Amino acid sequence: MEDNVFYTRTMAKVHAGQGNFGKAAEIYKYLLKQEPGSQDLIDALSEIEKKDFNKDRENLFMLFSEWIDLLLKYNNLQRLKKLKSYIGDER
Repeated sequence: MEDNVFYTRTMAKVHAGQGNFGKAAEIYKYLLKQEPGSQDLIDALSEIEKKDFNKDRENLFMLFSEWIDLLLKYNNLQRLKKLKSYIGDER
């Protein structure tokens, strides 16, 4: 990280409010290096990391749901192909 970086708690809060938890965590970690014993920074970082984890978990849930939906559609397509083949053989 550059030495001329200028981070503030407000910047971290703005990033967190916009859902950019990674950047907010980066800022809080930087600020914690400047003030290692600051309990409010420790608490804020902990809260951001929890929100980021929950966001990742929600994204994973959505991806898993989409995967299941695609798997069901694929299975239905395979059944339709088999049925079409069966009907074609009877003609």
